[in-house]
Amino acid sequence: MSGLRTDRLRYSRGGRLIADGIDITAPAGAVTAVLGPNGAGKSTLLRLIAGVLAAQEGTIEHDGDELRSLSRRARARRIALVEQEWAEADGLTVREIVELGRTPHQGWLSAASADDEDIVARSLRRTGADAFAERDASTLSGGERQRANLARALAQQPRLLLCDEPTNHLDVHAQLTSLRLLRELADDGLTVIAALHDLNHAARFADHVVVIADGVVRVAGSPAEVLTPECVQAVWRVSADIVEHDGHPLIVFGEPVDLPAVI
Repeated sequence: MSGLRTDRLRYSRGGRLIADGIDITAPAGAVTAVLGPNGAGKSTLLRLIAGVLAAQEGTIEHDGDELRSLSRRARARRIALVEQEWAEADGLTVREIVELGRTPHQGWLSAASADDEDIVARSLRRTGADAFAERDASTLSGGERQRANLARALAQQPRLLLCDEPTNHLDVHAQLTSLRLLRELADDGLTVIAALHDLNHAARFADHVVVIADGVVRVAGSPAEVLTPECVQAVWRVSADIVEHDGHPLIVFGEPVDLPAVI
């Protein structure tokens, strides 16, 4: 299979079952949006795929390879994870942070090559982080940190890009710019998986949608198939109308509904 597939992925922590037999597919050359209410398990799923967390059961395959059989270095060459939290990087400039994305491709103690420098420069430009590339990380706003993190991920030249709330801290223009970039990366052949809160962002930019609630996949398919009034009400407990706008579903939210969040 070209892209990512998980089979019966199971993970618990502190006696709590967080991922309960999760099966998902994320095709190559497509944006897959992982949706669900707070605490649904979206971030955990991305961290399991990236290898930050270890599943107790199940398999994770990308382009036919079981990811957990790869070395840490091989995984870092294949997968980039952009998390919500900002890793402490005081004392480093944005350019130096992005240069860290080249580490999996370099030999031990080797200096950066001209190709490395070119890839870093292109990653900074593509995310708009070149405007503050020489600033110390401690001076950045939340949105600037998000862009620096994404630039570092692009510098890894991954085949699988995982983004946890990539629009967090961004203003509307920056949100749409970042989502359009993910769309372009997928069009270039990358497998892109993004955990999103905004259902209309998913409806506009994603090819494939996976809805998770209580650690279980409730429904998956195209945005038009998945993001129905029934699904929105059952999972997010909000009434909704769906209209078409520019060829995509547009969700108009109504009132909160006092129902159990199940499908």
